Amino acid sequence: MRQPVRLAACAFLAAALVLAQQALFASQAASFLRDMANKAAAAMRSDAMVVSGADGWLFFAPELRSLGVGRFWGPAAAKASSAPDKAYADPLPAILDFKAQLDRKGIQLLIVPVPPKAVIYPDMISAQLSFPKGTPPPRLDPYHQEFYRLLASKGVRVLDLTPAFLRARDGSAGPLYCRQDTHWSGAACVLAARLIAAEVKKQRWCATVRKRAYVSQPRSVTITGDLWQMLGDASLPKERLTLTFVKERTPSGLALPTTWRQSPVLLLGDSHNLVFHGGEDMLAEGAGLADQLALQLGFPIDLVAVRGSGATPARINLLRRGDNLVGKRFVVWCFSAREFTEGQGWRKVPVIR
Repeated sequence: MRQPVRLAACAFLAAALVLAQQALFASQAASFLRDMANKAAAAMRSDAMVVSGADGWLFFAPELRSLGVGRFWGPAAAKASSAPDKAYADPLPAILDFKAQLDRKGIQLLIVPVPPKAVIYPDMISAQLSFPKGTPPPRLDPYHQEFYRLLASKGVRVLDLTPAFLRARDGSAGPLYCRQDTHWSGAACVLAARLIAAEVKKQRWCATVRKRAYVSQPRSVTITGDLWQMLGDASLPKERLTLTFVKERTPSGLALPTTWRQSPVLLLGDSHNLVFHGGEDMLAEGAGLADQLALQLGFPIDLVAVRGSGATPARINLLRRGDNLVGKRFVVWCFSAREFTEGQGWRKVPVIR
């Protein structure tokens, strides 16, 4: 009888340890979210948009605010959202409406929220948590997780990048976020493209799309990050990071990848889809998410992205095309998770009529 007793005792202790760890993580998350709310409030009281962290990391105050507001849907939406018209504060109705429109046309929707920089690198902005060195931090975004489960329960597919990003945050490819910019890094574009492409490739039609030849090459660049500019401290050295530049093999030689209006895959959203792709203030060309998706899929994607909000304005731009998404089979709606509270609101847009 001793062996069963020992096994039962071990199982009890293991369960107790799990519960204790869960309680610790919940406590750390609550402290972290309060810290983010306090830091955002302090920045906004002084009309600052940038919060300085450790080791030269810079954070966007509205993104910190979005973490600290708690639930942002249902009855809590109006209080949590910074949208000027609180009638459009709740993201859920607009997301479900867009999903229903796509369903009527047999188009798949995949929502890909970009995790907040502070959730992946909390140790660069807050002293309110501790975790063993060399291991990823615990998840500190309970409200995002709750909302993604709610979407899933209503049939909306969400690619939650946070677990993969936490595992890869200290990888050899470099940080997953720019230290001096609001956007993710080139390494994150590559990782996100691999995960998104894996979802697209599950569709049988994907194998039938005519393929093109792409090559890639890493190159180190210096960027003028938007947070660096907002900070206004010219004595701070600009950031260098490695980008993976994609080229297409054409009869006349290597060329920058192009988007394809007739592509069955549409990438929709905010400037996370333009950074390292659009050039000029988007910092580079040929190394963004759209380019990495072309490399992974073997064919170019269609792109509708805006420098502002990826919530309503991006879908309005899609509406203006007036084509009812003819030929589209898969829509990737990728936008910063702060859009849930910090955008212009979530209106229903009749993209398909």
